[in-house]
Amino acid sequence: MAEAMPNSIYDIKVKDISGNDVDLSSYSGKVLLIVNVASQCGLTNSNYKELSVLYEKYKDKGFEILAFPCNQFGGQEPGSNEEIKEVACTRFKAEFPIFDKVDVNGKNASPLYQFLKAKKGGIFGDGIKWNFTKFLVAKDGTVLERYAPTTSPLKIEKDIQKLLEA
Repeated sequence: MAEAMPNSIYDIKVKDISGNDVDLSSYSGKVLLIVNVASQCGLTNSNYKELSVLYEKYKDKGFEILAFPCNQFGGQEPGSNEEIKEVACTRFKAEFPIFDKVDVNGKNASPLYQFLKAKKGGIFGDGIKWNFTKFLVAKDGTVLERYAPTTSPLKIEKDIQKLLEA
């Protein structure tokens, strides 16, 4: 029997990159940008760089970036969690939380991504089309916006500012 869809993003548990359980309710009251990431994608350098700029600027103002590695697009995140952490934190100096590698599409899609896609479908159906699809979540847990992989994180800054001021 399929699990019921959670009522809120805060009802979902995920695992961090070290395999520890993380209750998303611990992010309640914060503006979230949830991103499926990959280390070997053409979009990797610009996205990690710009995500880091946003994180540095707003992390003390109630903003979090939650990065979920995914290997479903062109096999561009083949490494172990340890290797992913090394690339994200050492090469790209990412300070935002990196989580356990997940599937974002298909029957094994993580409950978080099932929830996000149910709340904000894409232009061409609900499936995530590529690495670096971004979801913006308000302080109350409402999934407000979905951005395409090619949308620069810095182009989302105005939307983040509005939510932080709300």
